[in-house]
Amino acid sequence: MQQLPPRRIPTRRTFVAGSLLVTVLPLASAQAAPDTMMAAVKEVTGEAAVRPGRVTLDIPPLVENGNAVPVTVSVESPMTEADHVTAVHVFNEKNPQPHVFNAWLGPRNGKAIVATRIKLADTQKVIAIAETSRGEFWSASADVIVTIAACTEDVN
Repeated sequence: MQQLPPRRIPTRRTFVAGSLLVTVLPLASAQAAPDTMMAAVKEVTGEAAVRPGRVTLDIPPLVENGNAVPVTVSVESPMTEADHVTAVHVFNEKNPQPHVFNAWLGPRNGKAIVATRIKLADTQKVIAIAETSRGEFWSASADVIVTIAACTEDVN
């Protein structure tokens, strides 16, 4: 009969080193998320400048459950035929899909206000961008702390 080698009990040092490795690996993949979000923004805006202002992003700064986060985006605009908001785009850093939603508007809307609920995978930055009939892009952003994450599936 063959003898099995003696069982090794991990030392405190090997346990801590292994724990750090498990903690650092997810952080490395999360570092690329802001780049992914900015690439999604660039797909919408192209080479146009995105300026801060005129957009108000109303989203709770602390969310207990990321499955249904209320979001309201309002834009200062006369909403006339010559000058109106044509679209509102919302992006986030850490969801599997960084481009959360679009809302298409026209001068007949009267006001440039869009409200919905979104899922947030984790604590992250949310950006709202308004596109105008004059080809301008205006933005606002907010940091949201999420205590129970949503969107945890991996999308390829």
